[in-house]
Amino acid sequence: MLQEYRNILVPMDGSDEAELALEKAVSVAKRNQAHIDLLNILDTKQYSYNYSGLIDGDVIYKMSEDAQQYLEDTVKKVKETDNFDDIAIHVRFGSPKTVIAQDFPAEHHNDLIMIGATGLNAVERVLVGSVTEYVNQHALPDVLVVKTKLDNHTALEK
Repeated sequence: MLQEYRNILVPMDGSDEAELALEKAVSVAKRNQAHIDLLNILDTKQYSYNYSGLIDGDVIYKMSEDAQQYLEDTVKKVKETDNFDDIAIHVRFGSPKTVIAQDFPAEHHNDLIMIGATGLNAVERVLVGSVTEYVNQHALPDVLVVKTKLDNHTALEK
């Protein structure tokens, strides 16, 4: 019996890899009549290091507005290009690793996380390991790490 996923989490950080994960998630969701949660996490701890430990409320507000707009634009694009609308957007503050792997899936009952192989934060990958690596090892639901485009996958099957 094939696994049917009904509630897919796709973390979005603006990277090409996150866009690939969303592209594949939409394909999976259409086949399974599933729901997609798009999640952007604002790691204020990371930003506070860049501002000597001080992060202004206006900066946080602007960051959350920008994240919300990015996700809204992404949903609009998915609706137009893929004719898929069972999709919700979420912006959270905290550690991307734990929010993606444990906190969010527990709250939203996600049964699959589709995540890009790498994200935008190259410094964190080198110093403490990637978010994807952590999620793959510690996530509550199944994890699918996306590395290729849909058309590349079909080419590999031939």
